[in-house]
Amino acid sequence: MYGLAKKILFAMSPEVSHELALDWLGAAQRTGLLKLFYSQPSRPVEVMGLKFPNPVGLAAGLDKNGDYLNALGDLGFGFVEIGTVTPRPQPGNPQPRLFRLTEHNAIINRMGFNNKGVGHLVERVKKRTYQGILGINIGKNKNTPDEQALDDYLICLRAVYPYADYVTINISSPNTPGLRSLQFGESLEKLVVGIKSEQKILAQQHGRYVPIAVKIAPDMTDDEIREVAATLQRHQIDAVIATNTTLSRAGVETSPHANEAGGLSGAPVRDASTHVIRVLREFLGDTMPIIGVGGIMSGADAKAKIEAGANLIQIYSGFIYRGPELIKECVNAL
Repeated sequence: MYGLAKKILFAMSPEVSHELALDWLGAAQRTGLLKLFYSQPSRPVEVMGLKFPNPVGLAAGLDKNGDYLNALGDLGFGFVEIGTVTPRPQPGNPQPRLFRLTEHNAIINRMGFNNKGVGHLVERVKKRTYQGILGINIGKNKNTPDEQALDDYLICLRAVYPYADYVTINISSPNTPGLRSLQFGESLEKLVVGIKSEQKILAQQHGRYVPIAVKIAPDMTDDEIREVAATLQRHQIDAVIATNTTLSRAGVETSPHANEAGGLSGAPVRDASTHVIRVLREFLGDTMPIIGVGGIMSGADAKAKIEAGANLIQIYSGFIYRGPELIKECVNAL
């Protein structure tokens, strides 16, 4: 069924087909059709103190506003991460900003955190029927100065805390100028100290502890990965997500879209992402869970992420190219 839908969708521009596919999913969920074709594979695992129905999740970016959370959940994911959401609505970067590299099973995007704002997302999440684990990915507005980034993250954290099972701090998208600088040195230190302090206050207010994950980029040296890991470990961040998209164009040089600005995802980022996971696990030992994401196009790719040290995995581009069958394939491989 997905094969037919993919032929139709891939005949359209990527962003138009993205919105249409989500609309189709939403309609299918509301009429109960998704549950006729899909079920949630069972392979329970406990990570961050949370019980995941299975270890295969949807990475952030597909449903930025939480508008299709319940539909995506019906496809069988053990967890769904929505966002990235910012305090204020923003349109993102000018179109075109999304490109398929079909010959490489890859995507380049420079969306730029286009979203309807955290208030809209919260209203959508209040209507949640999905029974799996919900992650909410938060970021800063483009026009917020880097030195005030913490303020934006705290606004979002306070808003989503009552509704999220875990919250992801996105400091690694390449499509918001200056964002990746928050991964290093004093900037990262200030950010995680402020977020952990607020997490403690919110846990007392709401009577529940919501874990915090930090999502990092693949474009770091091994020493930089260890420095980031040391900061996250020192301040008891609950998990690290490795990785976001890459600025590298290694492996896609022959594509007509190779020179497009933005982050590359899909098969070409697989090995870089797995390497980051391996370096993190060697440094962290068993002190922090790792969520592995990047280039998972098959069950074997998912297994490789786990063998490198990941506790959970997420898919995105592989889901676009393979469809919902990839979820079950990955669960079975694990």
